[in-house]
Amino acid sequence: MPPPSATPAPATEEPSGAAPAAVPAEAVTPLIRGVAVLHRLTEAGGALSPSALERATGLARSTIDRITATLARMGYVRLDGRDVVLAPRLMELGNAYLAALRLPALLAGRADALADELDESVSLAVADRDGIRFIHQATRRRAMSLSFRIGDLLPAERTAPGALFATEWTEAEWRRRRERRAADPQDRGFPAVPPRPPLAPDDFEERTARAAREDCATDDQLIEPGLIALSVPVRGPGAGQEPEAGQVPGAGQVPGAGGIVCVASVVSHTSRHTAEHLRTTLLPRLRETVAAMERDLAAAPPLAPSEPPAGLATWTAASKQELGREFVESLARGLTVLTAFDADRPALTLAEVAKATGLPRATARRALITYEHLGLVAAGPDRRFTLTPRVLSLGFPPLSRTSLPRIAQPHLEDLAARVHESASLAVLTPSGDEIQYTARAAAGRIMSVDLTVGTRLPAHATALGRALTGALTEDGYALVDEELEEGLRAVAVPVRDRSGRPVAAANVALHAARRTREECVTELLPALRRTAAAIEADYHVAARFRRVALV
Repeated sequence: MPPPSATPAPATEEPSGAAPAAVPAEAVTPLIRGVAVLHRLTEAGGALSPSALERATGLARSTIDRITATLARMGYVRLDGRDVVLAPRLMELGNAYLAALRLPALLAGRADALADELDESVSLAVADRDGIRFIHQATRRRAMSLSFRIGDLLPAERTAPGALFATEWTEAEWRRRRERRAADPQDRGFPAVPPRPPLAPDDFEERTARAAREDCATDDQLIEPGLIALSVPVRGPGAGQEPEAGQVPGAGQVPGAGGIVCVASVVSHTSRHTAEHLRTTLLPRLRETVAAMERDLAAAPPLAPSEPPAGLATWTAASKQELGREFVESLARGLTVLTAFDADRPALTLAEVAKATGLPRATARRALITYEHLGLVAAGPDRRFTLTPRVLSLGFPPLSRTSLPRIAQPHLEDLAARVHESASLAVLTPSGDEIQYTARAAAGRIMSVDLTVGTRLPAHATALGRALTGALTEDGYALVDEELEEGLRAVAVPVRDRSGRPVAAANVALHAARRTREECVTELLPALRRTAAAIEADYHVAARFRRVALV
């Protein structure tokens, strides 16, 4: 019998007990293994030690080290002491799916407005085989808050959206669900939900029939005690006719005319409503919002023809030459294939994938075969490939709750280690008169700037405050020399959002005896700018389809 490391770890994210499909002969084994590593990191909340990854995947330690080194080179993980940690840039894979889907861009504003109006959480979910996966969350900040994240997978029978999606299931899909439940009666294969109670009744077919009659569904504490939800289906345009080119596709597949493309839900808990009260009081307003969403889908302009980018994967050859055996080029090339999809490229032919990545057709074909096996892409009858909701399983759930300080912290630590001075991130307080420190990395010196996260200082007297209020030099930085305190010198630059608006600022602060003003500009400012650019790049990826907290 071959050792465990000789067999690729299963990476299809199948629930427990599901029989894995046979691996196609042309599948790319390093890509299967890399996806397995990302799945295990996702299930663990975003961080595992290499030895824990070795146990979780069955791969050899040397293989784990090569995979994580490759993922680190791509910016998808960082090696933090003893742990491998998912990095925000990995969200570009899930972003590719969400952009190609178009639903978050078209419908999220309606969901957010309804959440504000009702003061309840509102979510959008799509079907993923016999489960559901969230694509948007507008949550309320309360002591009793929801922990579901964008990308989380839930079993259909324990959710209100699941009953609505099941109204369109084929007999084969019902059979798949029955087999999965028999093999995994406690839902151990769905880490986002608590285990199913023993001997829990299975009334899913009955609830599905009711959902079909009423065109809505409720979740009355199906997932855990206290949690309730009310759901209404959002149908695609063209009821009674075939979808036209450019219309919004369904959840990983092209639905029938007027089919359910997603489900909108209002989620609460029993201290605020009963399930029946949620239905009687909020259903009319939820239906109004869904009707507006369907009008938005019908009015969405067709996709403008767009030439795919070229050469997305050509950088991998240089990395292979530099890192040698430690860089798994076939893994990097394969993951880059997913980034070829976007809002104006929701479906691609093999030739278009090859052109976008710069890969030979044979290499692109093997990657797509691998992804079909893993359930990450689907091929249509016209042999155009689309991403499936399963792409969100590649790190998106744990990363979707990140904040700007968490994004900035490792970059600040790297900066402080390079320049041997303290580095910080700060935002303006609501009044605009003060700054508040939100992340810090101290220098390893006997005498260093000693300010803790949460400290507030006058904006006008700090480099951080001036960078945030636009009081910059012509070269785009702020330098304050012993204005706040004798001996304290600091240089700062803004950190901007996707629209170019300053939302935070990063600085380096030091004792004036260590560097002159001119040395701060010539020696510290270039490194600070690179750090701010790296923070911005991660922030822009993380904030493309969700709100990233600034504190």
